[in-house]
Order: sequence, then C-alpha cells, then structure tokens
Amino acid sequence: MSKEIRVRFAPSPTGYLHIGGLRTALFNYLYARKNNGKMLLRIEDTDRTRYVEGALENLLETLKWAGIEIDEGVKLSDDGKIIEVGDKGPYIQSQRVKEGIYNKYIEKLIEEDKAYPCFCSQERLDNLRKQQKADGLMPKYDGLCRSIPKEEALERIRNGEAHTIRLKLPANEDIEFEDAIKGKISINTKDMDDQVLIKSDGFPTYHFAVIVDDHLMGITHVIRGDEWISSTPKHVYLYKAMGWDAPKFVHLPTVLNKDRKKYSKRNGDGMVEDFREEGYLPEGLINYLALLGWAPDSEEEIFSIKDLIEQFDFDRISKTGAVFDVEKLKWVDGHHIRNLSDEELSKKIKPYCIKAGFFDENYSNDKLLLLTDTWKSAIEKLSDIETLARSYYVDDKDMKWTDEAVEAISTQKAKELFDIFIKVVESTDEIDMEFAKTIMKQVQKESGIKGKDLWFPIRAALTGNVHGPELVNAFVIMGKEKMKERLLYVKNNF
Repeated sequence: MSKEIRVRFAPSPTGYLHIGGLRTALFNYLYARKNNGKMLLRIEDTDRTRYVEGALENLLETLKWAGIEIDEGVKLSDDGKIIEVGDKGPYIQSQRVKEGIYNKYIEKLIEEDKAYPCFCSQERLDNLRKQQKADGLMPKYDGLCRSIPKEEALERIRNGEAHTIRLKLPANEDIEFEDAIKGKISINTKDMDDQVLIKSDGFPTYHFAVIVDDHLMGITHVIRGDEWISSTPKHVYLYKAMGWDAPKFVHLPTVLNKDRKKYSKRNGDGMVEDFREEGYLPEGLINYLALLGWAPDSEEEIFSIKDLIEQFDFDRISKTGAVFDVEKLKWVDGHHIRNLSDEELSKKIKPYCIKAGFFDENYSNDKLLLLTDTWKSAIEKLSDIETLARSYYVDDKDMKWTDEAVEAISTQKAKELFDIFIKVVESTDEIDMEFAKTIMKQVQKESGIKGKDLWFPIRAALTGNVHGPELVNAFVIMGKEKMKERLLYVKNNF
C-alpha cells in the first residue's frame, strides 16, 4: 500500500503574505489534492525578532480567500477563530519549543558527536567574516569550537556561558539529493558551513526545526522555492544524522519582476493584500499563479481550481524563473470576471463604487445591474469600475475630457445639439430604457444631424470620451437631471 502524500506550507508570520508564498501554498495544495493527500499548515515563528502582530490572522484569512483549504495544522474555524486540527501538533513552532520537542533530538546529535556547542561571540564571528571577505574567501565558520572536548563544553554550558549549537559536518564529503524539478544535485561539505542549529536564546533555527517537524509530521514531499536549494544538503545530512528517511524535494522556480530580479517582499513587490484591495478575483489570481512556472499539457490558459488539480504535475514545472506580468494577470482575471453573472459581478463592484463616492448602499439595483452590463467586458479587476464609471457620477467641475472629446464639444453646432438634447429629455419625467432608446432618434429628427456628427458630441460631452460602451445605458444611469447639468456645463465652459 502506497504511503499517503503529506505536504506542508510553513510560512513565518513576518507580515502580509507575498505572491511567491501564495504560489508555494498553491502548488502544495494542488499536488495534495491531485494525489488524495493532506495539506498541512505549520507556522514557523522561531525568529522572534521578525514576528509581526496580526500576520498570522492575515495569512489564514488570505489562504481562505484564495480557496486553499487546510486539512491539518493551523486554520480558521467557521466563526473566524484560530484553531489547530490534527494529532501531530502543536503546529506553531514557538509552542513546540515550549514543549521541549526539539531538546532530545539536539541532545542525540551532541551525544553522537554530530553537533557541538559553539561559544564564539558575535563580535568574533563578524570579524571573521570581514577578514574572509577581504581575503576573497567564502564566509563560513572556521570551526574554532569543534575541537573543545565534549565534557569541557558541557561544563561551560552548566556554568551559564552563552553558546549556540552547531552542526558538525564531515570533512570533504559529497552530499547528494534528487530534486523533482532540478534533477540530481551534489554539494561538497567543504563548500558548506557548520550551520547553527540552536540559537543562543534556546530557539532552534529554521534548518533544525524544519527537519524535526517534517519528520514528526510525516511530510512526504517538501515543495518550496528554489532559494532553499543551497540549504537542502544540510537538511539531507541532518536526516541522515538522525537516522531518518528524507522526504522528496521539489524546488519551485523563482518568481521574478519585470527586470528579472526576484519579486521580493523586501522590495515591496507583490503582497497578496494589495491585489485583493485592487479587486482581483481569487479565481483569477490563483489561475495566473498556477501558470507562473507551470505549463498545462494544452494551449488553455483559463482554469478553475478543479481543472488545475486535474492537470497539475511536477513534470511540467520549469527549471527557470517565471516573470510576474501584471498585464497577463489582468487578462486572466478579466476572463474570470466575465464568467460571473451580472448579479454576482454587481455585488462585487458595488463596494468599489461606494468607496469612490458614486452612490451609497441604497442605490437602485436595476441601475447597478445596468452599470455592470455596460462595463463587464472592460473590467479586468474590480477596482477598474472606479475609473470606467467615473463620468456617470462625478461632479462636472471634476470631469476630464480627452483632446478628441474637447474638439467634438467645442463647436457651435455641438452646442446647438446639446440644446436639442436637453429639450428632448425635458419631455419626460424619468428616463427609463424604453425612452432612452428613442432619445437620439428624436435629436436626429430635430437637428437633421446623423452619424458620428450626432453621436460624438453627445458622447464626448456626457462621458469625456468619443469612444465607449452603449450610450443608451449611460442615459438611464445618469438620469435626466445629471445629463442636463453636464450638457449645460459643457456648453458654458468649452
């Protein structure tokens, strides 16, 4: 019987979730679902200097928004509380430290001479690195404390001397592992450092805690960004030192910005929260992120999460970095927006319209649906409505007209046309769709003007542009008084 697939997403609560992190979570999720496995969420918070209050809550809420379901570990309950589900917890590393989970494993390594206490001060280490850099050498620990007899080192620890615990790597040994994407990777220990496993504050480092936790939680596949490749030999050696089987390693290509540099949280790039605020649909963002470094076995580019699960595999993941293209994201998101019904989309754009000051909660649902129908084909993210629909609601003094529009509205003939238009709309109490469809025919009949000479000035005056969607819809949305005010303003100011 084959072993159950168990994968994990193990972020640190150091701020809002980054696009690269969400893609890593997504690829773990897709692989687990494709193979009827389990997706775990573990929180790696042992670096207390970088801990950000509220980051965990944001992470969990963001994953829930994105549709990435957590089977085991830390998750949000139906009523929004942080809970832990599963029998291999705690799933928050600081809690695991408090329970002393890592102690027996570090003691085993020291006892077997595979790790050793290091008493070097930070000042000495800093000076060592500076000198090594000046000499053109790779900065690494020089092994000063490796030769301290074990009993002497333990006595110094009992006396309260500050120390860390370091991994004791063998000399000049090739450490090999097979990566599902990169293939066979080999690194010699002479090019590696005696990694710190336990920090001076007693907390385990990432490199130690991650292998203990992955082993105890039964993780079968470690799927993470390829920035961790250089650390993987240390992890492989630690598994060997502990007498454990290592999981399979899958290192994903780096997400790059348009300059082909890492799309980095440190550079302020790509926080998921920003994309949410701009109104990208979770379906659109997830669809696009799946295409960052992975290619389907077809020409298709628009996928539901169900489609992605069915098609996902490691064989079609690229070895090279993937450029995050916002324009392509918009294109993908636009397709998902157009898959929504008008009713669904109207509910989603309403908060953006209210935020822009177009109307309040009590706005006519019929007009909102008409607004949705008018702009649905042009919306690529929900916040686009704030720009697209602006001319229907903004004060006349705050309107903007394109150069083409100004040319169309500045003639004497255009101003005469506006007078006729106002006269026509004055003939009704309220502009409904039936009346709106007759307005331009009446204006044409009275003015004798037709074609673009008729439509351009009216459209330009009301919307600020000579091109755009169905103008009849604008007549109903703007209404009689708004259109009269706009046309009189244009007539008097251009």
